[in-house]
Amino acid sequence: MEVLLDIVRSCDYDILVAIASRWRGGPADTIWKFFSLIGNAGAVWIVLAIALLCFRKTRRAGAAMLVALLIGLLVGNVWLKEWIMRPRPFVTHPELTALLDPGDQWSFPSGHTLSSFAAATTLCFFHRKSGALAYVLAALIAFSRLYASVHYPTDVLAGLLIGILCGLVGAWLTDRADDLLHTIRLRKGS
Repeated sequence: MEVLLDIVRSCDYDILVAIASRWRGGPADTIWKFFSLIGNAGAVWIVLAIALLCFRKTRRAGAAMLVALLIGLLVGNVWLKEWIMRPRPFVTHPELTALLDPGDQWSFPSGHTLSSFAAATTLCFFHRKSGALAYVLAALIAFSRLYASVHYPTDVLAGLLIGILCGLVGAWLTDRADDLLHTIRLRKGS
């Protein structure tokens, strides 16, 4: 098992070194910092969810996004990060320079990626075309964390998978709650 972990750690490191040495510098740094910035604290997704709540046609998607983001926050940032306590890549490997302040000290899982894929998944659950666009933005935010050397690829992969799961759970819970409220309204109307 230790050999497998060593291989994963080596691949994680090699990918980050390749990104930092081949792609970093110039205007690209500003672009990838921007994508990382809009993912801070799930900001872009919270704003989108609140906007979706304003319209009847998209209200369930907005509510599901907020539920998924809350679940993701609890699972990823409150529980997993504090339980696993994986140091950031630039801490473990001083030759990697962080392009920005990561916000907290722990790396696993990527909270930016988790929140992005949780939100994109819920949107896709209710509105496929918009969800597909949200997945593109989620992928850009996820890559920005690798580009900045603040997460390992396995942190981002875990964030992606957990985020999708949180998004599905958030959509399912919102759907069930909506069905329950609809049933209660029908019974009161009879």
